[in-house]
Amino acid sequence: MAKKNAAAVSLGKLRMKGLSQEERSELARSGGLKGGKKRAASLTKSQRSEIAKKAAAARWGKKV
Repeated sequence: MAKKNAAAVSLGKLRMKGLSQEERSELARSGGLKGGKKRAASLTKSQRSEIAKKAAAARWGKKV
């Protein structure tokens, strides 16, 4: 996993300071939606399958 840029994180926190909770939630959600699609596109079929198997096992209480 890529290391976070501390300066970018600080800048993001400064930008969020003047926003309402609703505005912050909207921004976070939009970023999350983009990130999920980008992550899925970067995974191989077998990686996606393994992640899905682990999620199903966790959901149904089975050990993998």
